Formats: sequence, structure tokens, C-alpha cells
Amino acid sequence: MSGQDLFNDEQYKLDELSASINKLCENGKKFAQAEKDYKVALSKKALELKSNGMAVTLIDKVIYGIEEIAELRFNRDVAEVLYNANQEHINTTKLQLRLLDNQIEREWTRKDE
Repeated sequence: MSGQDLFNDEQYKLDELSASINKLCENGKKFAQAEKDYKVALSKKALELKSNGMAVTLIDKVIYGIEEIAELRFNRDVAEVLYNANQEHINTTKLQLRLLDNQIEREWTRKDE
């Protein structure tokens, strides 16, 4: 692979990294919003069940099976998975950039010999 090809690959990876960082920010906000929505609904439903006379000791056993709460928890979990996958993509892209940097350095070192 030529030095120009390596440089082009490195530029592509830098652009990919930048896009992934922007996506991480977006996914982080979605994850935070999903967490907030879930926690607020969970609290409201717990208070509603208590005010309707359900024993406090039963609320914790029942609340997670209520479809609305389960759906919000699912949405939160999906948002978390996307956020974590995005972080892994960033880490992988950084590693690929380090490998490209090393390869470029070897190319330049060989040309100087």
C-alpha cells in the first residue's frame, strides 16, 4: 500500500471518528432522555398504585410487569445498548488510526533509509 493510500485511509478514519463522536453525543442525549422518561413513569406509577391501596411491598413486584413501564424500560435499555456500541466503535476506530499511524511511520522510515 502506498503512502498516499495510507494517508487517505487515515483521513477517512479521522472523518469516521469525528462522525462517531457526534453520534455518541446524540445517542447519549437519547439515552439520558429514555432514562428520565422511564424513572419518571416508574415513580408516578408506584405512587398511583400506592394511592389505589396496593401494599407497598407488592408494588416493586408488580410495577415492572405493567406494559407502559416495561416498554419504557425496554426503550431505555435499547438506548443504552446503542450508546455503548457507539463507544466501542469509537475505541475501535482509534485503534485503527494508531495502526495506520504506525504503518505510515514505517513507510516514511523506510524511505529515509
